[in-house]
Amino acid sequence: MTVQLTAGGWLVFWTEQISVKLCEIHLSKSLPQTSDSLACPYSYPFTHAHSQVFLSESGDTAKAYKQKEHADFKIVNKAPNEPLAEDTERETITLSSFEALELASMYLENACNTRDRVIILVFCHEAEVSLLRAKKVAKHNKDQTTIEGIARAYIYLSKLLDKFGRSTEAEAIRKKVEKLGTRTRGNIRETGRSGTFPRTSSFVHPFKIPFLSARKSRTPDPYLPPPGKRIQPLHDVVFPAQIFPENVRPFTTEFKLSEKDEKLDSTQQLIGCLSLLRAPRHLRDALDPEARKWLEVTEKDSDEQDRLKTLAVEAIRAFKRDELKGTKPVTEAATLASVLSRDAFRDLLREFYSRIDRSGVLSVHQLEGIARLIRSGGPDYLDADDFVKILELLNEHLRDTHRQSSHHMYQLALAVSHVLDAMADTNVTDLDRKRLHDPLCSYLGELRKSSNPYLIYQAAYAYQALQCIADNEATWQAAIQSTGTVIQDVSGLVSALGSMDLNMLIEGLQDIQKETSNVAEIVQTEYGNLPSLAHSAQDFLDCLRNGYSFECKRDWYSALRGLDVMIRDGEMASFRKLVCEAPCRVDPAFQWGVCQRLAEIAANPRWDENTRGGAVEFLGELYREDAVWGKQTSIKQWILNILMQLSSSPGVGAQCRCVHVPGAEKLLQELKTNGDGKKQALYSFCLNRGPDSYPLRIALLEPISPSLVDRAQQSRLDIEEGIRQLRIQRTKSRENTVYVSPHAKASLQAPDDSCFPLMERVDEFLSSGQKVFLLLGESGSGKSIFSRKLELKLWNSYKKGNRIPLLINLAAIDKPEHDLVAKQLRKAAFTDPQIRVMKHNCKFILICDGYDESHQTRNLYTSNRMNHPGEWDIQMVICCRTEHIGVDYRVRFQPEDRNQQSDSSQLQEAVLTPFSLEQIQSYIEQYVTIHQSPWQLEDYKKALEQIPTLKELVRCPFMTTLSLEVLPRMVDIGQDLSATNLTRLGLYNHFVEQWLERSKKQLSEKDLTPQPRAVFERSSDEGFTHNGIDFMRRLAVTIYKEQSDKPIVESSPLQNEGSWKDEYLFREGKQLLRKASPPIQNGNQHRLIHRPLLKSGLSCTLVDPQGTRKRSLSEPALDSFLNFEGLEGSKMEAATMELEPDINSPLVWRNIVSDHSLLQFLEERVRMEPLFKEHLHGYIEYSKKDKKWREAAANAITILVRAGVQFIGVDLQGIQIPGANLSYGVFDSARLQDADLRNVNFRGAWLRQANMSGAQMTGAQFGELPSLVESGEVYSCAYSPDGNSIAVGLDNGSINVYTTSTWERIRTLNGNWRVTSYLVFSPKSDQIASTCDDHTVCLWDPDTGSLQHTLSHPDWVRCVAYSPQRGQVASACGDMIIRVWDAVSGACRQTLSGHTNGISCVAYSPSGQQIASGSLDRTVRLWDIEKGDCSRVLSGHTDIVWGIVYSPQGDQAASASQDTTVRIWDVETGECSRVIDGHSSAVFCVAYSPKGDQIASGGLDATVRIWDVESGHGRHTLTGHSGTVMKVVYSPNGDQIASGSFDKTVRLWNISAGTSNSVSNGHSLEVSSVKCSPKGDLIASSSADRTIRLWDVDTGTCRGIMGGHAKSVFGIAFSPQGDRIASGSSDGTVRLWDTETGTCLHVLDGHSHRVECVAYSLQGDRVASASDDNTVQIWDVETGERRMTLVGHTDAVMTVTYSPNGNQIATGSRDSTVWIWSAGTGACIQTLVGHTNWVRDVVYSPRESQLASASYDKTIRLWDVATGECNLTLSGHDDRVTSIAYSRQGNLLVSGSWDRTVRLWDVVSGQCRASIQNLPGAIHSIAWITTIEADFFVTGNGYGSVLKWKVINEGEQCSVHLDWNARNGTLVMTGASIRDASGLTLLNKTLLLQRGAIEEPEN
Repeated sequence: MTVQLTAGGWLVFWTEQISVKLCEIHLSKSLPQTSDSLACPYSYPFTHAHSQVFLSESGDTAKAYKQKEHADFKIVNKAPNEPLAEDTERETITLSSFEALELASMYLENACNTRDRVIILVFCHEAEVSLLRAKKVAKHNKDQTTIEGIARAYIYLSKLLDKFGRSTEAEAIRKKVEKLGTRTRGNIRETGRSGTFPRTSSFVHPFKIPFLSARKSRTPDPYLPPPGKRIQPLHDVVFPAQIFPENVRPFTTEFKLSEKDEKLDSTQQLIGCLSLLRAPRHLRDALDPEARKWLEVTEKDSDEQDRLKTLAVEAIRAFKRDELKGTKPVTEAATLASVLSRDAFRDLLREFYSRIDRSGVLSVHQLEGIARLIRSGGPDYLDADDFVKILELLNEHLRDTHRQSSHHMYQLALAVSHVLDAMADTNVTDLDRKRLHDPLCSYLGELRKSSNPYLIYQAAYAYQALQCIADNEATWQAAIQSTGTVIQDVSGLVSALGSMDLNMLIEGLQDIQKETSNVAEIVQTEYGNLPSLAHSAQDFLDCLRNGYSFECKRDWYSALRGLDVMIRDGEMASFRKLVCEAPCRVDPAFQWGVCQRLAEIAANPRWDENTRGGAVEFLGELYREDAVWGKQTSIKQWILNILMQLSSSPGVGAQCRCVHVPGAEKLLQELKTNGDGKKQALYSFCLNRGPDSYPLRIALLEPISPSLVDRAQQSRLDIEEGIRQLRIQRTKSRENTVYVSPHAKASLQAPDDSCFPLMERVDEFLSSGQKVFLLLGESGSGKSIFSRKLELKLWNSYKKGNRIPLLINLAAIDKPEHDLVAKQLRKAAFTDPQIRVMKHNCKFILICDGYDESHQTRNLYTSNRMNHPGEWDIQMVICCRTEHIGVDYRVRFQPEDRNQQSDSSQLQEAVLTPFSLEQIQSYIEQYVTIHQSPWQLEDYKKALEQIPTLKELVRCPFMTTLSLEVLPRMVDIGQDLSATNLTRLGLYNHFVEQWLERSKKQLSEKDLTPQPRAVFERSSDEGFTHNGIDFMRRLAVTIYKEQSDKPIVESSPLQNEGSWKDEYLFREGKQLLRKASPPIQNGNQHRLIHRPLLKSGLSCTLVDPQGTRKRSLSEPALDSFLNFEGLEGSKMEAATMELEPDINSPLVWRNIVSDHSLLQFLEERVRMEPLFKEHLHGYIEYSKKDKKWREAAANAITILVRAGVQFIGVDLQGIQIPGANLSYGVFDSARLQDADLRNVNFRGAWLRQANMSGAQMTGAQFGELPSLVESGEVYSCAYSPDGNSIAVGLDNGSINVYTTSTWERIRTLNGNWRVTSYLVFSPKSDQIASTCDDHTVCLWDPDTGSLQHTLSHPDWVRCVAYSPQRGQVASACGDMIIRVWDAVSGACRQTLSGHTNGISCVAYSPSGQQIASGSLDRTVRLWDIEKGDCSRVLSGHTDIVWGIVYSPQGDQAASASQDTTVRIWDVETGECSRVIDGHSSAVFCVAYSPKGDQIASGGLDATVRIWDVESGHGRHTLTGHSGTVMKVVYSPNGDQIASGSFDKTVRLWNISAGTSNSVSNGHSLEVSSVKCSPKGDLIASSSADRTIRLWDVDTGTCRGIMGGHAKSVFGIAFSPQGDRIASGSSDGTVRLWDTETGTCLHVLDGHSHRVECVAYSLQGDRVASASDDNTVQIWDVETGERRMTLVGHTDAVMTVTYSPNGNQIATGSRDSTVWIWSAGTGACIQTLVGHTNWVRDVVYSPRESQLASASYDKTIRLWDVATGECNLTLSGHDDRVTSIAYSRQGNLLVSGSWDRTVRLWDVVSGQCRASIQNLPGAIHSIAWITTIEADFFVTGNGYGSVLKWKVINEGEQCSVHLDWNARNGTLVMTGASIRDASGLTLLNKTLLLQRGAIEEPEN
């Protein structure tokens, strides 16, 4: 196979077996396989359409027999596998049925004799066409014999098609045979042998069949045209045989296929390679192995494809930069246009248009270029507006141009003709005649006045082209349509002639001639006196001037356009035939054009010598044969002029370009004697005069040096050098850098101990196909250090062709949301042309640091259109501080696919974890080695061990470096360090001070000029360090004010003169301080070495504890900046009372509510500086009086809440704090009457019994929506797919439907059943399916509430699901069968069986092709709906599977189980990809978010948990339900979750509202146990979140967290000494912990079920553990060995306790009994019977005489230990009692219950002394604390809170008040008054009332 490129922009494929052109494809046309493509492997203009190809009989050698007059058929487009339609009209001229059958047999014979698959399929296609023709005629003539022959041919054709994989077409043909067999009464049978077609006896060899010659007489054919229709030539023309005897291969440009990254040799090579890549796939078989291999390799190499495409684009850009735009670059650019994309093509077109528009005089070569562009454009590349603009340009500029020389005017007319030709070819119609057509016609008409025949001919030609444009139908289209050929998508004559008969064209031209019969007759001019050229051509000019070629459309123009196409295709025999037989052949305009084209053929060296010689001989014939061609003098002169230019005759004009053509000179000599005397005189006149100065037009692509492609490739070389220099710059030595490889976790919610090496994870990301890696971390956690290390690693391993690493400081880029990569490359000194090349040729790894510092909220990946076609090819690592993000932060970083759909699979996330102790020690070792520190390694280790807060402070790289540098200055290593109190703010301040002192020393030693020296000395006298600190503080405030906290300041002395930048950075006196301070300069950029330095400096200026209201910020600060002790407390308080807050503080003029890092420093100040705390309270107090303080008050109360300050019982009446963030704040019993609370965030706030009456609450946020309160337990709920409604199924059988716009109930669906266990909406929201306990599924109309169908089952139906598309419903019940129903008719369509126990859940896949089901048999099954088979069984759950759901993409399924886990399955492989374990008990429901990145689950533990699908870690835990959660669903838009519970509510969670950064360090799940330490200084709590936490008794501050259990922790106990804690867990183990260090000392493993409770012995040497395995184990604390097992209970042991003297052990069990055991022997002493339900807790009184037990029977029993009798039963709780505790005196007993109340009992009288009502969750545990001041007790709640309560006894009166609250953040409004509160929305008001708020005061 040879692949060649024609000059006309066509890609030609030539087979080597036979020299025939197989296919030709225009480069600019797209090549889709559409329903209109050919059945053969070709879809575009195809030579066989009009030239049949036959093989020689022997088959040894093959040759082409191409005979134009044998053309019988035209190709009709059809799909590759589409059978030919019976009614397809194929034939255009006569053939009998017998001849058509013989033609088909000839095609099939030739198909058997060739090995070329492509040619075989072509013959098969043509055979089918011929057989269709034969069948029609035979049926019409009732020719039974021929029909039988046709059937045999069909049978053989079907076999041949089967052999080559065309089974569809073969089957269609066999069906035709069956029809024919029926008609012929079964007489058809298969004959012949394989490989040979059975011939009829009269078969004639194809070379001897006279297809279109004189025909034998035959039966008249009904499909023949009427007699006389065919038009005969005007004369019988006989041409010499050597003149164009046959069609030839058109000239082509061969090119070499490029190697990868190889420099291209020429533009032709680039065009050829890109053209081959555009070739349709079905041409692969036609290519030779080398070309096929190149295509296979290149198509797999996207980089090489991009390189070639980019070279073309860059070559065009090089053309645009070329100011001269000479002929050569115009030619090259126009040639490249055929392989450009639409955008690049139109860009080039705009450049041509702009050039022509700007130029004063029209340029010929630019007009030629735009003409070629028009022809090269694809179908959708150009529109009518483009042509309108071009015509307007021509009209505007031609009149200014035509006054030039006639030569230039000729060239312009020629170029304009080509533009108009191209516009005509593209079928432009309906242009505005008045505005566009007429002015150009007028101009061309004026050229008629010229005496120059060349010019007037060209004007006439252009006029004819313009006539074609003006109408809806071009001239040649009319000609073709008159013959019955319809052109669907004309792209000039290229498409038209590709499937037409030359004879038809001739007939059409004759029709046009008839339509213009009123035109004057052609003048036959005799040769006469020739005084001048003008005189001799007068007749020709008169003919044109008199309207022959101007006034109407003429057939000669159409004929000449036809000749152009034939020349392009090498159809020289057709060319000769058309010239001889065209009706207009004697038209002088036609002859002129024919001569011009013959001259161009002869002059073009790319044609072979025979063709060029034939063109010369053709000219000779036109000159000699006056009888045939006429005696037009101008034509004869034109021929002589041409021959002179083609010969090497002397005397040629300097303006002519002569090309030596063999035979031209000889012919010129022979013509000397031709004709009579007049003709010879004409000859002598012309030769003496010499050739005219109108050169021949030769369409050659001339060599260009350097070419545009060369320039583009040179730019690539410059780029490589630029990359090399960038690499050198970025890999310069980075010595003296301490680096410890960081670790990270998969998400913010993942525990720190689940970390992994970050660099390894990033390496995996870079080698994957993912696009964005999001690196999160706290300020100073090492994001920037890691980014630099990653960049260095990538540069060190960089090789040519790799992705280029770019480290981008986003804060230093102006508007990085657009053009990010280009802006960074410009900073790296790359030019715009280089950047454009890099955009299309290079791939990058962007390491984007400082997303938060750039104050971005945009998604940089999507806003920069990364990885879109034609955009930057990148992978991105982007860093951001965790405090800068919100809940739905992933949308800011998640890539989009090319359809602009968010794609979570392309985003990977990691969160930097704090340094481990090992990493800290490694960091210290490196630091000591590299730096000259005053301390040794041992000194740092000592400080690390002894300073209490140091380990926590140095858990990030920056703080580690900072601490190691300043510790020797701050701490005396020889002293006891245990009392040293370090803070982040203190470390930062000492660092600044040390930096300034070091700078002072350097400046003192530096040789300064006189002026800076004087400034330095003056500053030193005043206190250099002191002034530097003051400078830093004021600069921080100014930056914060002037540029919104952006840490980088860009400035220059000239541009910023007189501004704040000038004052701080350049002004004399300040410049020295700036250079000495931490802000560093890089060019025109100034920035602090670390962002927190800005915040730390700012935090010290907000409120100056030592300042006064009279001192301004410009005055020096005092030493308290470094000394946090400050004044004594009494003096500080006095100062606070005397002074008004500072009006100049940034707190007053800047809202800092969302500035997390600044708030962190301020929190420290609150904890460390009492006066600062008082100042903040002062701002709040002053806001009551004057609104000017409200901004400061909002900031102040936000700071205090974040610092853990609780406003319990505080008077806040009238405060003004709009916009404050009070999230998770505690305002128990606070007085907030008439406060300005607009836009305040109350998410998770504790507002129990707060008075908010009269408050302004417009825009207040609570982070929740009101619940839907139902009359019964909620079993199910579902959103409608359109999001407009939600339906709720209840235990009373009702279905309530609510509108989501107002959450009002709009309808109730009632049936005759008790429980609606499951419901779901149909995909169109027009139907609801519900399951019922009466063994049915009901189908409802949600609009009318009517019951449409009842689907009966043999058992209770547990689940139902709709198919996404098919209108089906699937349901299942206890009979282990899935039933598929028709949702419209209610009929059962299918059953699926296979489960071995009842089915609990079903779900359809998003495609509707699969069903997943979960069962009581603990498996999930996947069912193929079409086959009805189980395709996979998913095993892994250890208990019942209650829920199943598919991901939105359908590639995953998630299941919820009784085994407390959620499993994520890969649907394709059936493997479990992740096990999610977090619920403390059974999980009943699971749901995917609409984006597929989250899973929500709910279950028996009354929580809703949100999980990250990628990592499996929890994102949020939503608490608030008090009963089992049966159903969770996401809203269709994904911003809400609805959860239905047995607590008779549907909760609506607004997950898009996010969580606050100030969430306390409380438990995330329910608190199961609380205990007080023996010393009374600590409280321990355990939780289902698997942790144990230690709390300061006085403040509620968390002192430590211990984690290690694999599951929920249920019981804890302090040792008698308080140094150890024991814990029991549902993982079946008991752990012993060191209270001081938090380390696990022992793991006691022996129970077979979960451990419910633990207790220490009196001596602390034993631990008892109670378990669900019905036993109590006694363990040795020191050895961890089991000493004893207490066996006797018949059910789980729920509680265990030692007596105060240590002699007894008491236990309570689910068997409803209390047992008392001997601690020494383990024998049972007593069994206490009386409770009627589980015994949950037992406790001895302090004096041991009494034992109290709490039970699920809602009572507390007080037992006499000695007798075992129940002395008293305490009743009052409305639900199960979970925990009890005695006061230290033993006179009071406190109890907690699931009824959300705490009761305080008198153990003597049994009276309830006090109670706490309506707490937000069940009470799980209570512990008593007694101090000198008062009695306290602590409660552990079901919503994760630990609350300390103060008991106040006033005589007989007893009251309980909240002392502090350590909580995880659930909105509490119990007893809060909102009477007359204004601005609350209806939804918010409903929410608050539901949470216990009241509108009217209680009586």
